[in-house]
Amino acid sequence: MELTTTVNDETRVVEVEGTESAVDVVRDGLGLTGTKLVCGSGVCGACTMLVDGEPVLGCLTPATRLRDADVTTVEGVADGDDLHPVQRALAHHDGLQCGYCTPGFVVGAAAFHDRWRAEHGAAEPDRRTIAEALAGHLCRCGSYEGIYRAVAAACRGEHDAGEGTVERVEAPAKVTGAAVYTTDVVLPGMLHAVIRRSDLAAGFAGPVTFPDGVLGIDVLGEDRHVRWAGQPIAVVAAESLAAARRAAAGLAVPFTPQPFVTDPAEAVRPGAPLVYATRAERKEAPTSSEGGAMPAPWKGNSHGPSRAPYLGTVAKRRIGSARTEGRRGLVDLEFHTAAQLHTAFEPHACVADWSDPQYLRVWLSTQGVGAMRLEIADHFDLDPTHVEVVAEHVGGGFGAKLSLTTEAVAAIELSRLSRRPVRLVLDRHEELTGTGNRPGSRSRVSLLVDEETQAVRALTVDTDSHAGVAVGNSVAALAMLVYDRTPRLARDVDVVTNAPPGAPFRGPGGPTIAWALEQTVDEAAHRFGRDPIDLRAQWDGNPKRQALYRWASALPTWQGRPATGSQTGRFRRGVGVAAANWMYFVDPDCEVVVRVESGRLVVSTAVQDMGTGSRTVLARAVAGVFGIDPTTVDVHLGRAHSGATHGPASGGSRTTVSLWSTAVEAATSLRARIGTDLAGAPDGTSATAKRGGDRGLRAVPVTMGGIQVGRGFSAAVHVSEVEVDTRTGRTRVLRVHGGIAVGRIHAPVLARSQCEGSVIQGVGLALYENQVLDPHTGLTLTANLEDYRIPQLGDTPEIDIHFHEEGWDRVPGGGVGLGEVATISPAASVGNAIFNATGWRPLTLPVRPDRLLSGLSRRRVELTR
Repeated sequence: MELTTTVNDETRVVEVEGTESAVDVVRDGLGLTGTKLVCGSGVCGACTMLVDGEPVLGCLTPATRLRDADVTTVEGVADGDDLHPVQRALAHHDGLQCGYCTPGFVVGAAAFHDRWRAEHGAAEPDRRTIAEALAGHLCRCGSYEGIYRAVAAACRGEHDAGEGTVERVEAPAKVTGAAVYTTDVVLPGMLHAVIRRSDLAAGFAGPVTFPDGVLGIDVLGEDRHVRWAGQPIAVVAAESLAAARRAAAGLAVPFTPQPFVTDPAEAVRPGAPLVYATRAERKEAPTSSEGGAMPAPWKGNSHGPSRAPYLGTVAKRRIGSARTEGRRGLVDLEFHTAAQLHTAFEPHACVADWSDPQYLRVWLSTQGVGAMRLEIADHFDLDPTHVEVVAEHVGGGFGAKLSLTTEAVAAIELSRLSRRPVRLVLDRHEELTGTGNRPGSRSRVSLLVDEETQAVRALTVDTDSHAGVAVGNSVAALAMLVYDRTPRLARDVDVVTNAPPGAPFRGPGGPTIAWALEQTVDEAAHRFGRDPIDLRAQWDGNPKRQALYRWASALPTWQGRPATGSQTGRFRRGVGVAAANWMYFVDPDCEVVVRVESGRLVVSTAVQDMGTGSRTVLARAVAGVFGIDPTTVDVHLGRAHSGATHGPASGGSRTTVSLWSTAVEAATSLRARIGTDLAGAPDGTSATAKRGGDRGLRAVPVTMGGIQVGRGFSAAVHVSEVEVDTRTGRTRVLRVHGGIAVGRIHAPVLARSQCEGSVIQGVGLALYENQVLDPHTGLTLTANLEDYRIPQLGDTPEIDIHFHEEGWDRVPGGGVGLGEVATISPAASVGNAIFNATGWRPLTLPVRPDRLLSGLSRRRVELTR
């Protein structure tokens, strides 16, 4: 049927079948891709648009509702080139990171702003009012604090005129919907592809038969073995997405089911179904770490332990003796964590164009355009000079987009077969099922403390990680890198199950070990009546964390904390602390080019920006050398091709430390040649710099993927304040202070945003996030954003970030990465705060209300004995 509507003051006519949603019409019918489809179920707010002046959710609104309506999308919020005050405020206060959710926030916040100003003038709304107004909007990057600041400032009238300072150079594109992501790419003659997945958790699938006229490929592999529900079996392509879905659903796939196991505890029992039955199968197991799995023995469904001993025999003997003697100084605790899903708002997506047999161009939502170009060339046996990978903007990744995955391989192969562009975008169910997770775990920690001096005498950590069918987890080993170098032993074991595979997730293993180790340290402090910060300072020789301990000890929040378990009544306040340690990585092969074009500076390298600020870092580095505004520097990134210089992947906190000093060196070299008169410099005048290693760099013996391990550790300390409702079991995080020691901060506002986002993700890990599988089928139950709960705007605590910028002078640029170290300790600090509030220690993540109420009930029974 024909539908006439007015969109952004322009009359538009589109053809619809009547089954489409409003977001389908806006994105696919009208090409207004600023509006994003994320959840598809009315939970996240990314598809918000105005219909006759009222905010509606495009994914739930029928297309027919737009008939004869007045529609405003994010592209129409600004008045021509004059941005709306909310758009200016979000750009100034950095109320965005990857930007994928930003259009929805812009539309919703602009509507709220206009109503508020009409009713209240320039009065400032409080946090609760803003949270209620935007309650239907989610941000996985955790930009909520910036959003609060921006909306409040806009309502105060601070952005009524003038653009103000733009902290993130691409912010104008993101707040107007102009930023192009892989999911927005549309090419002439494009086919749409859909993956057919297994509905069963284990078994063998027979060869897939594709009906005449259906373009498809089998992606299961020669052994035909299915090991998890949701595993890709085949991919088909068609002229439309609807047709591709019908074709995928209609495929006849012969299937022989087998027994399966999804519970890690059941998986290690005698007689449990084997996920990998042979040595050959085990060698093909995927890895959930950024590197390969360490060699370790297999026993049934257990892989490991891999050992990281430091006087391990002494540690075991001392702890064994202490346990036999019942010493008070031995702390024995067992901790559990659930799998946390990455939940990037831009799903895994690929548009492949192999129309020209001599040249392959791939648009890919990836954390490594350069690495993927080489991996694609290798996979398809191509000359890398004939491959180009593009990721102009990336809507989050958090570690799950570091490898070449099914959607990319399948789209490329289908494009090769058809010689037409092919687009494959996962839906939210697929994204939350099979793209990775932070593995769950069970950790047993034994810490022996001298009863007179409170010095550490021994430490052992045993961790069983469960990353579904994946191996390669390293959790316990990270405990060997902190506190006193006393006798210690770490043992890591992978327990494989018929569950979706894990993947690297922002500080792999870090939040998991912090949850266990930092609560064990807190318990030791409690037993000996010691200040938990003072005890850490006694054990910790890291000078950067020593500075953070001094800062944390002086916080009024810490000084005013109650005695543990001393409170009564329904609502109880608690304050907890946790520390973090992380390695420093750098890409010594990183290269940056700075050149002059038409009187402007252009900086380029084959890096990508998934919201961490690579564009801004490059612009600020170059602008600082020439003394100009960063927004006047053109940044070319997100493309890897034969003429592009090597750039780092966005993983391992290595991006900024690799880019900054390299860009400064290139700009300094160019300035030495042309001075500061850009208008008079010949077009094309350029300079190139290569990062290289640090002064006194200590690298690992084998450098993997061009990545070196630098000397020294970054550090963080988080202090969290919570309120526990002992009637409902609900925990609210009220305030978090984050101390980060990574040296010089090159883009302070963006760095603060990233650290605030780390806190938000830590709150999610501590209180809400939990992948759940159906034990009867192995299917993922938490496969939508309603059942998989991530923190909302109203869950956001007040966050204070403190940067300690000393101690990294030997590193070019004076600073190292912060994305991972800032993520490790927030959840553990929340756990310690709950213990301080109630006297009950939470051992299992997430700390659900039912678990808290049960724990408090058990504690009351224990106290009455």
